[in-house]
Amino acid sequence: MSAVEDLYREIILDHYKNPRYKGELPLPALKVEGANPLCGDQLSLYLEVREGKIHELRIRTLGCSISQASASMMAEAIKGKELKEVEELIEGFKEMMLNKNGTSMSAEKLGDLETLQGVKKYPVRIKCALLPWNTLIEALKSIKSQKPAERVVME
Repeated sequence: MSAVEDLYREIILDHYKNPRYKGELPLPALKVEGANPLCGDQLSLYLEVREGKIHELRIRTLGCSISQASASMMAEAIKGKELKEVEELIEGFKEMMLNKNGTSMSAEKLGDLETLQGVKKYPVRIKCALLPWNTLIEALKSIKSQKPAERVVME
């Protein structure tokens, strides 16, 4: 394993063992749940949006290290960001995970999220990394439509 791969592995393990923004938010925070039945991953995402920004958030995860690390990195990356910035980050992350050529988003904007691109070597694990992001997409849809969020199930 190269030094870069070792570093990426350490970052992923750090987020898995020490998840950021772990817990729940009280009502009236939005709660959206997601699941990956293939892996058994489960995620609850709590968001509080004020003045078009992610003011506060929490995550509760149960599942593999990849989904938990991805949720922690996502939470860290979106806290305090305007919703438009969050949407751009979602697009860049999904592009990185789903396209052979990666993403046009800069490594600086991706931050620790860039470490998850190694997951692409294991296609079955890509859904694990995307679960938090797809759950976030549903949360943003709910915020925009002001309708209750639906449960996200990755098939």
